[in-house]
Amino acid sequence: MRYYFAICLSFLSLTTHAQITHVEPPNWWVGMKNPNVQLLIHGKQVGDMIPVIQYPGVTIRKANKAESVNYLFLDLEIAADTRPGTFEIQFRKGNKVAYKLPYTLQPRAQDGSQLTGFNSKDVIYLLVPDRFANGDPANDVIAGTRQPSIDRSSDASRHGGDLRGIINSLDYIADMGFTALWPTPLMENDMPAYSYHGYAITNHYKVDPRFGTMEDYKELATKARQRGIKLIYDEVLNHIGTGYWWMNDLPFKDWINQHESYMPTNHRRTVHSDPYAAEYDRVRMTQGWFDKHMADMNGHNPFVATYLTQHTLWMIETLQLGGIREDTYGYSDKDFLRQWTCAVMQEYPNMNIVGEEWSLNPLITSYWQQGKDRRDGYESCLKSVMDFPLQEAVVRALKEDPDPNFARGMTKIYEAMANDFVYADPRNIMVMADNHDMDRIHMQLGQDVALTKMALTFLLTIRGIPQVFYGTEVLMDNTPHHKNDGLIRSDFPGGWKGDAVNALTGTGLTSTQADMQQYMKTLLNWRKSNPVIATGSTKHFAPFGETYVYFRYNDKQKVMVVMNRNATPVTVDLSRFSEILNKDATLRNVITGELIPTKDGLVVPGKTAWVCEVSEVGK
Repeated sequence: MRYYFAICLSFLSLTTHAQITHVEPPNWWVGMKNPNVQLLIHGKQVGDMIPVIQYPGVTIRKANKAESVNYLFLDLEIAADTRPGTFEIQFRKGNKVAYKLPYTLQPRAQDGSQLTGFNSKDVIYLLVPDRFANGDPANDVIAGTRQPSIDRSSDASRHGGDLRGIINSLDYIADMGFTALWPTPLMENDMPAYSYHGYAITNHYKVDPRFGTMEDYKELATKARQRGIKLIYDEVLNHIGTGYWWMNDLPFKDWINQHESYMPTNHRRTVHSDPYAAEYDRVRMTQGWFDKHMADMNGHNPFVATYLTQHTLWMIETLQLGGIREDTYGYSDKDFLRQWTCAVMQEYPNMNIVGEEWSLNPLITSYWQQGKDRRDGYESCLKSVMDFPLQEAVVRALKEDPDPNFARGMTKIYEAMANDFVYADPRNIMVMADNHDMDRIHMQLGQDVALTKMALTFLLTIRGIPQVFYGTEVLMDNTPHHKNDGLIRSDFPGGWKGDAVNALTGTGLTSTQADMQQYMKTLLNWRKSNPVIATGSTKHFAPFGETYVYFRYNDKQKVMVVMNRNATPVTVDLSRFSEILNKDATLRNVITGELIPTKDGLVVPGKTAWVCEVSEVGK
């Protein structure tokens, strides 16, 4: 009888626990700067129940009912001296315990101030996990998912890349000289089509099983860290996939921005800073959906704001991240964005967050950066933004025909750099030649290898934090179609068993591809050991004859970069640079190691960018 009773109790515990379908965050930590955490609890009629916790140091501050009776938002306060451990949350209805839920408080790996985010010393490698490397074919097809098959011949389908493939490629990434890794979202994306890209998340706390598990994600973070690589999380605050588990039972009607019919955003992100913006346009911008398959989250709802903020903190703490890349920054409510960024930076003061503000106007991109003096008084805790204005300037400078009035050609780069006065912190800006949402740089520059090399040389030696898109090092492009996202995110050669071309080993690469890969490797690893590029000052000289010269320098080192866009060699008169370059200086080519003759001027080959270490007599 006693044995039978024990079985019944065990069965009762399992069945009652099973009625709680979601608890988010699924765990928390003791010793956080903010002692408060709000649990989203979803279970049948849990909103009508009374929660009880009996654990030293844990206090229920408030149990918040939602509009749906199947939710309860439980505000907990965790005292500073609370011991790690698992405790039970009871949900009582009358005198009966309807549900029992175990919840765990873990010890922190380290204080939040010890986590350092990416900075100008880093170069970031951006990859799309589904298209990078397939390390575990067993998870290619997962029964029950809405897009269960893979088809490498289709640009829109899943191809099978996963976390194991990234883990297996970490040595390659480290050897190339990259010090930070940004995979596009890896969380569950259970959508019926185009689910490979990850930006229509359907569960914030579950890794997509076709990529692997949370344990795999932790392994990636740990093994990357062991190789000196910081892991960046691609956060999506603005929207979710319409296949999200809560869409058929929202906690509140305004959990997402709902409309009588589909209302897309107007993409007018200028409304945040425009002193003349109409309220109609502001609402359409922040409450319109990014895509009809991506429901717009309502940051005005305080429970939504807390949910999204805690998710970011949970990811940082779980993976010991080296930074956050925030997708579609500026599409969310700007007061929520301030609240979110400041909450993250308060807990992790040395973390970095970069916001995607895709504007070609530096007045717009600079508006969001922390420390900016704004006319409207808006305050931001966003440390970094993406330099789309400079990206466009580089492409135009290398593609456009020059004119006698110096309005085109290399002047575009010069003037873009001159605009740095609008940024609060130009060194903390992400610079890139391309990314996963635009034609690859080799395509943008007409598949001209020399021009591609020039663009990358500039972006790896100028101020800021460079980001390189996977495969750029072997000249991947999206031939033959412009603006085809699936083709832009093509499979990395060698990421699949049986690939005839393997960039990881060099097998099958053309001589041109191998040369570019080695060039990038040399420059990246040189950059790692020369902090003048990360933290030095910049001085540039106005272009003349389609040559552009700039210096990176500090008290101990000086580097000269010369860009000649002409198809033919140009002799550069070094006397122009006498204010920074000693007449007896010698120059060493960083790539070849050769000393460059300077007696009769600097003869720079056509379509070439030279990076030169400067040695001066007496220094």
